[in-house]
Amino acid sequence: MFTRTNSEREMIKVGFIGAGTVGTALAIGLNARGYEVVAVSSRTKASADKLAKQICGCQSVNSNQAVADAAELIFITTPDAAIPLVAAEVHWQPGQSVVHCSGADSTATLEPARKLGAMVGAFHPLQTFASVKQAIDNLPGSTFAVEAEEPLLSTLKEMATALDGHFIELKAEDKVIYHAAAVITSNYLVTLVKLATDLWQTFDVPPEEATKALIPLLKGTLNNIENVGIPQCLTGPIARGDSGTIKKHLKALGEAAPALLSTYRELGRQTIPVALAKGKINEQQVRELDEILKEPACPESIDEIVEKAKKMGESK
Repeated sequence: MFTRTNSEREMIKVGFIGAGTVGTALAIGLNARGYEVVAVSSRTKASADKLAKQICGCQSVNSNQAVADAAELIFITTPDAAIPLVAAEVHWQPGQSVVHCSGADSTATLEPARKLGAMVGAFHPLQTFASVKQAIDNLPGSTFAVEAEEPLLSTLKEMATALDGHFIELKAEDKVIYHAAAVITSNYLVTLVKLATDLWQTFDVPPEEATKALIPLLKGTLNNIENVGIPQCLTGPIARGDSGTIKKHLKALGEAAPALLSTYRELGRQTIPVALAKGKINEQQVRELDEILKEPACPESIDEIVEKAKKMGESK
C-alpha cells in the first residue's frame, strides 16, 4: 500500500475541534508521526490551551471556525451529540476534509459540510480510552473504522497505518451494529467483572481484592482468545458438558444473588453453541444443558442452537 513520507504528511494541515481524550490522543499521535497539527478549539479554552502546548506549532483558537480556516483536514472530536451542531455552524470550504470520530454515527451527520463542498469521513479508534495517558498508550495497534469516499478514504487509511494500527472500511449502515459489538466487548466486560466481584463479597472478599484476584484470569482468557481462537479457547463447565456443575451454580445463585439468575442463564445458553462448535460435547449434552439453563417459554429451540454451532464451525 502507498503511504506518505513525513514530508508529505506535513503538507496536510490538520485541525481539531474538541480537545477531550480522543482528540488529544489522536492529535498527539498524528503529530508524532509527521502530520502537522496546526489548530485546536474546545468547549473550554483551557482544554484547547493544554493540548496546543503539547504540539509544536499548534495554535489554541477561540472558535471552531478558526480551526476550519487554518486547516485542510479537520477532526471533530466532540461528544456525538455535538457533531451535527459543529458541522452546521462552521462555514466549510470546497475541498476541505471534515472527519468525525463517532463509532455509531455515519457521515450523514456531516451533511452540512458536504453540501458546502467539503469531503466528509469518519475515523473511529476501536479502543477504550479511560484517560488521556491511557488513550495515548492504547492507540498503537488499534483498529480504526473508516468511512469516506476517495481520496479522503485513502488518507484516513494512511493515518490508521501511520498510527501503527489497522483499518476496517465500513458503510453507513454498518456503524450502529459495529458500535454495539464494541460496547458488548468493552463496556459490558466491565459490567461482568463488577457482577463477579459482587459475588465475591458474599464470602467477605472486598471488591478491590476480588478484582486483583480475577485480573490474571481475565488476562489468560484474552490471551487464549488471541492465540487459540474461538471456539477452541472456550473452557469451563459448558465446554465440558458438565451439567452437574451448572445445576450447582443455579442453586447457589438462586440463594445468594437471585437477580443474576436470568443473566447467568442467558450467557450460558449463548455459550452452548460455542461449546458444540469446539467439538467436545455432543447433542445430547447440548439438550441437557439447554434444559437446565433455559427460562420458561424460552423461544430459541435446540435446532437453532445446533445451527449456530455449525455456522461457527464453518467460519473457522
